This record gives sequence, C-alpha cells and structure tokens, in this order.
Amino acid sequence: MTEISRSGAASRRGAPPPAPASPRAAAKVGGRRAETRLKLFTAAVEVIAEQGYTAATVEAIAERAGVAKGTVFYNFGSKEALFAAMLDHGIEHLAGVLADAASGGPGPAVPDRDAGRTGRDGVGGPAAPGGGTALDALDAVVMAQLRFFEEYGAFARVLLAEMWRTAWQNAVARLRDQVLGVYAGVLRRAVAEGLVREGLDVETAATAVFGMVVTVSIERRALHPDRPLEELHATLADLLHRRVTG
Repeated sequence: MTEISRSGAASRRGAPPPAPASPRAAAKVGGRRAETRLKLFTAAVEVIAEQGYTAATVEAIAERAGVAKGTVFYNFGSKEALFAAMLDHGIEHLAGVLADAASGGPGPAVPDRDAGRTGRDGVGGPAAPGGGTALDALDAVVMAQLRFFEEYGAFARVLLAEMWRTAWQNAVARLRDQVLGVYAGVLRRAVAEGLVREGLDVETAATAVFGMVVTVSIERRALHPDRPLEELHATLADLLHRRVTG
C-alpha cells in the first residue's frame, strides 16, 4: 500500500496540473455563490428584525433562505460572521444610494417661499453639484433614505435595534464614515455656501438627521403604511430647514 501510494504521488508530481476552469464556468460558480449570499443576507435581516439577534438561529435563517444549515457555515463560518457581512452589505448599499442622491441633482421639489431667491425653500446661495444648492442636496438625501427604508424596512429595524452592540463597532465606524459622512458632507457644503448658520456641529447634525429619518421610517411602516412618503419628506424638510438655517 505504501509503495502504491508513493508511486501514485510520483506520477502525480510528473503530470501537468489540471486545467483551470473556463472564465464562463468560474463566473457561473461565482454568480451562484453571490446569489446564495444575497439570499442569506435577506433571510438574516428578516429573521433578526423579527426575533432579535440573540434569539435568531442559523437554522431559522437557513430555512428562511431555503438552503441547508451547512450552507451558512460554508459561506460565512458562523452567525456572527453572517451578521457582520450582512451589515457591511447593507451599509455599502445605503451609502451608495445616499451618495448618488447627494450628487445627482435637486431632490423633491419644495415650493419657493420667495420667488426672488434662488433656493427652492426661499434661501439663496450658489449652486451645488447637480444644479441645486446644498439644501437641495440635503432634501434629496433625506428622500433617498426614506425610499431605501421603504424598500428595506427590516434593515432599518436591525440598524436601530442591533448594530450598536460593542461587537459591531467596526460596522458602526463604517456607518459613520460612509453613510453619516454623506450627510456631513452636504451640511459642510451648506455652511460653505452660507445657507446654514456658522458653527453648526455637522457631525452631530448628520447623526441626528439620519436617526430621525430611520425612526420616522419605522414608525410609518408600523402605524401609517398608507401615508405617502412625500408627506413625511415635506415635514422633515421643513423641520430641518428651520433648524439648520436659524
């Protein structure tokens, strides 16, 4: 048995390496894995939003995703790693949506209170990238966040209830840098344009605005699901404009 094994090993050493998978086959495998991971992210956020992180089990997440329990461990290794990866995925997606809104032009229209001024809310100032002022961009980011959490309400509940644990401080840092950073950047631009009061603590303001929109989004889904997002946005925009420009 030993000699046969050695002979086989020698023969394998002299043989050419196996041919690599074709790009098409590799892409197909990669695509399947990405699809599986996305299914697990969706299942995890739903189960954790319903049951809480501590009570949620790998079995429940796998069942919701329609996969075997072992698939979770194969892709992530543990429930903790799955949750961390899910947070990263959701934060990156949200950050991209908000950044696009901040740089993509004026947000939802707000009637001018003074037709002689340039801003949509009657406040003058130089144009921001995309053709509007920084307050236009702020309005657009708020609406983008409302729409994101309209589509991903479970993720909003998980952010509010679960991610502030000490174990997820890396995710909190990414949220602050990538998501709150969008709000902070828009507010800094508003200060530079002279549209908001000097000395505004933009970091704290960014956190406050983001948290306010999350809370309003969750309350709407739970208690007033038929209320149009545009009504919520108009109220939030009015509150923000009055506070940051006063």
